[in-house]
Amino acid sequence: MAQNRFFPAIGQLARKADTNPGDASDAQTQDDNKPLEEVQSLCMQCGEQGVTRMMLTSIPYFKEVIVMSFRCEHCGAANNEIQSASTIKPEGVLYTLKVLHRADLDRQIVRSEACTIEIPDFELQLPPARGQLTTVEGLLRDIATDLGAEQPVRRILDEAAYTKIQQIIDGIKEVLGDEEEVEDDIEQATRVASAAEQNKENPVKQVITLKLDDPTGNSFVEFLGSISDPKWTFKTYARNAEQNRALGLLPPDSTEQEDSTEEKKEADGNEEVYEFPGVCSRCTRPLVTRMKKVSIPYFKDTLIMSTNCENCGYRDNEVKSGAAISDKGKRITLRVEDREDLSRDILKSETCGLTIPEIDLALQPGTLGGRFTTVEGILEQVYEELSEKVYTVGDSSTMVDEDRQKFQDFLKQLKEITAAEKPFTLILDDPLANSYLQNLYAPDPDPNMEIITYERTWQQNDELGLNDMKVENYAADDPNEPNEESSIKEVAS
Repeated sequence: MAQNRFFPAIGQLARKADTNPGDASDAQTQDDNKPLEEVQSLCMQCGEQGVTRMMLTSIPYFKEVIVMSFRCEHCGAANNEIQSASTIKPEGVLYTLKVLHRADLDRQIVRSEACTIEIPDFELQLPPARGQLTTVEGLLRDIATDLGAEQPVRRILDEAAYTKIQQIIDGIKEVLGDEEEVEDDIEQATRVASAAEQNKENPVKQVITLKLDDPTGNSFVEFLGSISDPKWTFKTYARNAEQNRALGLLPPDSTEQEDSTEEKKEADGNEEVYEFPGVCSRCTRPLVTRMKKVSIPYFKDTLIMSTNCENCGYRDNEVKSGAAISDKGKRITLRVEDREDLSRDILKSETCGLTIPEIDLALQPGTLGGRFTTVEGILEQVYEELSEKVYTVGDSSTMVDEDRQKFQDFLKQLKEITAAEKPFTLILDDPLANSYLQNLYAPDPDPNMEIITYERTWQQNDELGLNDMKVENYAADDPNEPNEESSIKEVAS
């Protein structure tokens, strides 16, 4: 309650200002213990004293903020900014907004001083700057104004830069729907504004994507209706070490280097994320595949790869071994008895087969690809694959009633073991020994788990391509390269 008293909703303050437009300060201070403060401040342009006004308010579905406005009556200098009234969040945020209609230009934006704004359609990225409370339209107009300030000079000194920036300015004006400015005709300006208000659902002339990336988590983009707004997406992410240093949450890099060890270097290497450009297999648009090395305790290093297409939403995750090929295969058998066993981490490589004898489930190597999840997670993936895709392949009407009933019974049993309603046995058989199942008693043996190593058969080696693999004496198999025996014969002759 005390927080609401000091940080009234922004709509509440707006209604009070409308009630007493002549003295908004008095209207705001009747019940709210004077949330609007005025402070004498030095103007950095003329050196005279100006006035800074500060208002404490809260933004719905977001947080408490401090809005500050400065104005100098002597030279006319003015600016405004916003600061978060809360602490840095544990995770960063990434907002993505598709501007499709004119109504999207009225969405509210809170930009913190650590926020980076990107408009991929214009290949434009704005670095962190002062905090700002505005709308999408206000942000775009500010960008166009800032870029256009030095255009006359650029046109003379650097025509290439002038042309590129002018294309961005023209594109922003196209999004805003700005026509030729008519400052002298007030009636026409009023008519244009009224028409724009009535046509908010009309599409914009150029669709753009607006991205706000804030490692502090203190930025915000308004959604319409609910968070299921199709034009609006919100994601959180873990900050990396560089971002934490920039925010002052970690000591400088030089301090860490002075106190480094071999183990620490290895850990830092594992934190590094590599990015590889590629093409989406669905929409053929450019995308980025990210790869990271992860060290699993009591196992080995693995490579986790993630592909995410921002255009069509396609996602794919894959796990690869980061170690050498094992000399022997491995078979892991786990007796699952309760929900605690379902929470065990599991790494199923693409060469691993999965079997559950109780329900006659057998997944051949290659099914589902490489996965790093939990026992419950991989069972849910199997259920989704079977329940959603089986009937979409071919003509499902050709399935006889008896087979259909058997399949439904199988799915029911799979659902039961996924919920740990009855015990079952999980078997992972990997001829390359690249799969893993978490031992809850590590480093001691797990009483519910049995691990057996075995020699691979010739057929398994052949299927894995190991029989034809040659790691030394390559020249002996090259028909163009004479071997040692033929060289001796030539010399003797």
